Amino acid sequence: MLGRTGLEVGVAGLGCGGHSRLGQSYGRSSDQSVALVRAAIEAGVTLIDTAAAYGTEEIVGEAVRNCRDEVVLSTKLGIVTAGTSPLGTNYIAGEDLVRLAEDSLKRLRTDHIDILHLHGVMPGQYDYCRSELVPALLKLREQGKIRYLGLTERFIHDTRHEMLQAALRDDHWDVVMTGFNFLNPSARKSVLPLTCEKGVGTLVMFAVRRALGSRDAAEEIMRDLISAGELDPDTVDPENPLGFLLDPAVASTIIEAAYRFCRHEPGLDVVLTGTGSRDHLRENLEALALPALPPDVLERLEGIFGNVDSISGN
Repeated sequence: MLGRTGLEVGVAGLGCGGHSRLGQSYGRSSDQSVALVRAAIEAGVTLIDTAAAYGTEEIVGEAVRNCRDEVVLSTKLGIVTAGTSPLGTNYIAGEDLVRLAEDSLKRLRTDHIDILHLHGVMPGQYDYCRSELVPALLKLREQGKIRYLGLTERFIHDTRHEMLQAALRDDHWDVVMTGFNFLNPSARKSVLPLTCEKGVGTLVMFAVRRALGSRDAAEEIMRDLISAGELDPDTVDPENPLGFLLDPAVASTIIEAAYRFCRHEPGLDVVLTGTGSRDHLRENLEALALPALPPDVLERLEGIFGNVDSISGN
């Protein structure tokens, strides 16, 4: 269940952005990407998340055109004018948001979007969103073009979740998307208590990013955290800082451990996984179906990373 929306969703959602964008970033054809989305649906995925900025809405629309009622469609619209910095203040107007939403409806080949998010909002941009863009979202909802209002943070720049903490004081948002992983689990303290209190659905991004994809990247980040004073060097093995996760009694890969860490976190509804490969998709879904990490491992992760809030893991 996705919070107060009542939408029935599984714990695994297909993310159509990220580095892969359904394989589009790596030269896959549109037909191959459509087949990947359909493979996810056949495997039991019920929530598909895309965005106008990803360039994958048309692929999703083609993939779900014969099974639209079987999936929850989530998409996102930027809040600044095209060609300007996403961190800036060249905001779109409410009527522009309505027009952009109608463009997304056409690309998705549907008459309604289940969840429409404002995409990657920074703390300093939130007041504009609340005063100028929420009325446009409510208009779209009244027209039946969207069902629920969503909001996503820009986790790479807002690793302490300042925007979502402000937004969740309001009662506008049915669903939010937050960054969360075992390198930076700070949403556990700053975001999830608020979403649980208000029944706001939660989608998780950044469960696995660059820092968890290779040992070299992980070691580099650990060194940076130690230098910044966010990580106690006595809590980690400098030669293999995440090696304890690969004990046969724990997990077969760091990526598997990362997905399991997020999947069993209380208050998180859907963990998004993105890929351009069917094999990779299958591995990720299998990881998300596994039990929680052992309690002593979770305790150790908390001891190492529990106070980290300065990185996204990207």
